[in-house]
Amino acid sequence: MKAAAFLLGSAILIIVSKRSLGSPRSHGFYRFFAWECILALFLVNMNFWFTDPWSGIHILSWLLLFLSLIPLAFGVHALRTRGAPTSARTGDDSLLAFEKTTNLVTTGIYQSIRHPLYSSLLFLLWGIFFKAPAVTAGVLVLTGTVFLFATALADESECLAFFGDPYRIYMTRTKRFIPYLF
Repeated sequence: MKAAAFLLGSAILIIVSKRSLGSPRSHGFYRFFAWECILALFLVNMNFWFTDPWSGIHILSWLLLFLSLIPLAFGVHALRTRGAPTSARTGDDSLLAFEKTTNLVTTGIYQSIRHPLYSSLLFLLWGIFFKAPAVTAGVLVLTGTVFLFATALADESECLAFFGDPYRIYMTRTKRFIPYLF
């Protein structure tokens, strides 16, 4: 059952990421593998989702899972409303529709962190991990974290290429994933 769910989930992720998978330097390439780690980790830990829900580790897990929704909601909203995404943006066919921004977004959540969507995925990844920390889950969470970091680095290269010096200046004022920390 879990193997079938992983294959189905992977097929969906491949469809969403098909253009990125052909472009190994794109942020979408690394993001695909981070998504795969999240999917695998969810399937590994799914039997423990509601086991002992009031234990300290599960409370930490739920906190991280709910926290993951905040940068996701604010990040997508900012990109859609202030980033002026357009299908006419050329130069990188591997971008998803809402990523094809033409304006550099530096307000709202982007005033504090450069990658709220990847921050969201980090919180999700670690929230799922803390449902049942174990060796296999540890390998998946660390691998997913590395892929998300690689995703952010590739995204920064793409943004520097598209937005130039304004993005370089923006990078000096913001953190990658967690405001004021990292």
